[in-house]
Amino acid sequence: MQLSMLKRVSLFIFTLPFMGCTIIPTSTNDERLANYTPKVTATDFDYDPMQTPIAQCYASELASGPDISGATLIEDGLSAFVIRAAFARMATKTIDLQTYIYSNDFSSKVLIGELKNAADRGVKVRILLDDYGTKSDIADVMLLNQHPNIEVKVFNPVANRSRLLYYPQFLLDFNRLNSRMHNKLFIVDNIAYITGGRNVGSNYFYPETASNFSDTDVLFIGDMTKYATASFDEYWNYHLSIPASVFPKTKSERAVRKLEKKFDEIEQKSAVALREYNKIISLAQNEYKNKKFDFSWGHGKFLADPPSKVEMSMDEKEKYRGDIIQELQKLWTQTNDSVYMSAAYFVPGQGGLEHMLNEEKSGVHMTIVTNSLASTNAPTVYAKWEKYRKQLIESGADVYEFMLSAENLRGQQHDRERKQSSFSVMHSKTIVFDDDISWIGSFNLDPRSAYYNTENVAIFESRDFADKLREMIIRDTTTSWRVTLDDNGDPIWTGSRPGDKQPRVYHHSPDTSIFRRIWKMLTNLVPEKFV
Repeated sequence: MQLSMLKRVSLFIFTLPFMGCTIIPTSTNDERLANYTPKVTATDFDYDPMQTPIAQCYASELASGPDISGATLIEDGLSAFVIRAAFARMATKTIDLQTYIYSNDFSSKVLIGELKNAADRGVKVRILLDDYGTKSDIADVMLLNQHPNIEVKVFNPVANRSRLLYYPQFLLDFNRLNSRMHNKLFIVDNIAYITGGRNVGSNYFYPETASNFSDTDVLFIGDMTKYATASFDEYWNYHLSIPASVFPKTKSERAVRKLEKKFDEIEQKSAVALREYNKIISLAQNEYKNKKFDFSWGHGKFLADPPSKVEMSMDEKEKYRGDIIQELQKLWTQTNDSVYMSAAYFVPGQGGLEHMLNEEKSGVHMTIVTNSLASTNAPTVYAKWEKYRKQLIESGADVYEFMLSAENLRGQQHDRERKQSSFSVMHSKTIVFDDDISWIGSFNLDPRSAYYNTENVAIFESRDFADKLREMIIRDTTTSWRVTLDDNGDPIWTGSRPGDKQPRVYHHSPDTSIFRRIWKMLTNLVPEKFV
């Protein structure tokens, strides 16, 4: 109690010089929002999604059975961007965007330009951003809130918008502010949606960026979309979703003019590139309209944590077993033959490990692909993963760690050190159960996703789609290090890069310096529940 009081007094004294900074409401129950009037309302969704042009393209397939949905993999970043832009152009009614990270970079500006163009045509657009992941005070996407057909909200914000006071505020409300809205959704006309691991930023869309995230999305059309929209609505209407109109950035008309000028400059200075870009987007639209998207048809469900998860106490969060975790446990229990996992951050916990060991013992073979120490952007998570790796390998599981490509490495003769300025991080969160049921979304198999962040997943039952997702994971194993154990039980990394005549063999984490390995050891001091 004394320590808590000391923190409060210290923070109060520290904040005195900054009392003039903007203080925003952190709940819509705040009386300062009593006169708030939403721009996008339920009446804007009073239409039949099946009558929209997006649905009409595949009307016969969507009418072929009850609760039918289609799914197609989006494996690379460029396709992920193009499909988002193409569907924004095909939208006629509504677009919903929910994201953890919005990077204020070139590709992000181009994407919000597509949303603005849709709004100019009369499409109603809702954008929901996480405060921590977006840095909303500097994000240009906030400026779109001045558009009559666009409404922006920020989830779970801190009150004082001073940069100096952002992190000190965590001392007073750690449970809430340590939680993230990690959900990712892009919903168009309540009939199609994209979900997976990608946030909004160039390093999720373009492989040429310094720190590229190798990720996987899925485009769904059909019945499942209504559940994704219902989840978005729940977050949108939750009291921690604060209208952007109260943030200082959104009130600047000058900033809006500057952003519009930026859009114009992009068109004028990049006329040739813009024509090529429009040609590519038009090609994607035509591919869809001519039914050339590689859809698999089946049935599925969309699950998301409730937004109230971020307000739970520490004890409540650690005991939390929501729909996502319960469904994951159910799928594991029902699996008879195989599980293929592509897990960017994999820390199963002791309970999860015991369950997987029992499954392997009962004949369910596991193939696991996760980040190597060289490729991960979270050495703390990797340090915890090592704690479970040996027992999984001993049980018979095939374990792989993502390999850096040759262009990501520094040095002409020795691949010993990660090039910090240019590397690729595996960011997928996908699972295939018994070559029949696919799992994809924002949920990492780690404590942060399980207990602290809010997440969403799509679960799709289609053998055709599961075959495609499984083959994608298997392809990833061919460009990953196979991790086995030597006679002493120590890990060995084996793999080949293009041009290698013989497999490379390492007795320590490949492509890493001694300093990175030492840093990984030091991060192991962090308690597992906080990774």
